[in-house]
Amino acid sequence: MAFLRRAFLLLFLQVCLLHVSVLAKVELFMNETVDVYNGDMAEILCQYTSTNSDSKPRFLIQWFVAGHGGSRSRIYYADANQELIDTGTDYTDRINVVTDKNGTILSIRDVRLSDEREFYCHVNGLAAGSGVRKTHLRVFAPPDVPEIESVTTGISVTKDTPSKVASCETRNGFPKPNITWYRDGEPLMNESGRVNIVILSSRMSSDLYSVQSTLEYKVEKEDKDARFSCEVSFFVPHGIRTIKSPSVNITVHYPTTMVELWKESPQGLVKEGDTVELRCQGDGNPPPHFIFNKVEEPDVNFESSRDVLILSSVSRKDSGTYQCHPLKGDGIMEVKGEVELKVHYLDTAVVVPKDEELMHKGEDLTATCNALSSRSTSTVWYKDGKEVGRGNTLHLQNATYERSGVYKCEVTVPSLPNLKTNGFVKIIVQGGPELVGSEQEVQLDEVEGRVVNLSCEALGNPLPSISWNITGSQCVCVSPQSWHEVDKKTHEHMTHSVVSVKVTSDITAECNVSSDRGSGVKIFKIKAIPRVTTTAPFTPAEGSGVIIVVIIVCLLLLAFLGSVIYFLHKKGKIPCGRSGKQEITKEKTTKDEIVVEMKTNTKNEEAVLLKAVNGDKKGPNDQPL
Repeated sequence: MAFLRRAFLLLFLQVCLLHVSVLAKVELFMNETVDVYNGDMAEILCQYTSTNSDSKPRFLIQWFVAGHGGSRSRIYYADANQELIDTGTDYTDRINVVTDKNGTILSIRDVRLSDEREFYCHVNGLAAGSGVRKTHLRVFAPPDVPEIESVTTGISVTKDTPSKVASCETRNGFPKPNITWYRDGEPLMNESGRVNIVILSSRMSSDLYSVQSTLEYKVEKEDKDARFSCEVSFFVPHGIRTIKSPSVNITVHYPTTMVELWKESPQGLVKEGDTVELRCQGDGNPPPHFIFNKVEEPDVNFESSRDVLILSSVSRKDSGTYQCHPLKGDGIMEVKGEVELKVHYLDTAVVVPKDEELMHKGEDLTATCNALSSRSTSTVWYKDGKEVGRGNTLHLQNATYERSGVYKCEVTVPSLPNLKTNGFVKIIVQGGPELVGSEQEVQLDEVEGRVVNLSCEALGNPLPSISWNITGSQCVCVSPQSWHEVDKKTHEHMTHSVVSVKVTSDITAECNVSSDRGSGVKIFKIKAIPRVTTTAPFTPAEGSGVIIVVIIVCLLLLAFLGSVIYFLHKKGKIPCGRSGKQEITKEKTTKDEIVVEMKTNTKNEEAVLLKAVNGDKKGPNDQPL
């Protein structure tokens, strides 16, 4: 019976509430969507107001989440007396609700991808009315940086269909990201027969998406320098973002349409003996193997290393036009490169006269030196290391013995400094002996007892001999102990002899030179000067000092003699001769200035001076002044 009464009471209350709700209404406001990053906190706001302004309603707040198949599950309940978070749901430990008179806020911690669903706010104000609104929670996870990988093999332009160029992959994104391809910054779209983009996406156990895109592209030769890249675009709260990958390059294979051949080394002109390197290069990729040949020998192929031909120790016969051809699989040579090779040379010098030439003294001789060369040459003549002429011809006029010797000609190529050759000729000048020196007789003054070295030198071919004949004034010849030969040497066309002679008296020394072509003589006459005897010992080192002392004493004696003569003259002690003339002109003088002009006979004056010095006061003809 009590149960029936409670049931009836509840039914009555519901009828009353229904009647009141018709009269009052609750208005709710919620955002259609709320965006949040995966792992962050989401806040869903539910604002409400009541049209019943005559009372202050008490609201019953409930939060629901949409399930699969359109069902809803309550996760929160609150009324005037209690607040309850439902247990056993995915949100039991992750939600928090704050409510005031204007609304309620549902906070969800550590948002997951599975939280992307609709959340319902149910507000019941009893007599004030009720209302329901929903918000769709959207969860975002930015994907990883895209990884791009180009194909490692070459792609041929001759292929008719698009070839795989590169692949791009991005992982861990939500919602599913999108991939766009670029070539040199320009986007690529699907184009029949040229561009084909294949997209493959998958959802992992973590509900994150992985997207892989493959670019198939019909390559051309110009794509060898092109840069390909991919860009990932994805949604984020309140917008869209993009991440670009690094750019990659592909290897494009294309046929050779142009070939160039050039001389790699040596730089500049080529001479015989050089090692020449010819390099061939085409515009195809991969670079083909090349065949080298010579236009002058079209049937002969040279051994080469792919694109390089090496010619070792070349000679003039290697000159010519060289070609290179790319070798295709079928052996057809369509294009070629050419280069002209000129090997320069310089033959051995030819000298005329050859090897050795005899000529007489006083004759003229012309020698030539020539060498065949591919370029202009320069010739220089040398003798004993010194330059004696320039040009192909050497003129020797009025030959002397000094002209004898080896003449070397050196031929060079100015444009190729390392290219040179040389030749030589030996000139022999023949004739009778010829004494060296212009004087045939030499006069010498030497102090007795001194030792003198006499040198005699003669030129001639055949080589002359030298002999000495030394005689003195007191005997026919000087004793062998008084002279001896101290040096004797010969050199090609010259003979040299030196004798040492002790001067005991006047000596005559004869240097006799002779050969089968003639003879000659050179005379040395030595005048012996008596040695001055002094009490003090005299040494050669002191001789110069004694001479100086003697000169000074003589000067002092002359000065003293002059003073005596002047004094006697003033006193009237010096008479004038009868035949002499004497003129004295005396002008007015002062104490400090006296001018005297005297003219007399020189012989008489000398006689008077001698008498005065000897002490004679008057001569037979003397007259007082």
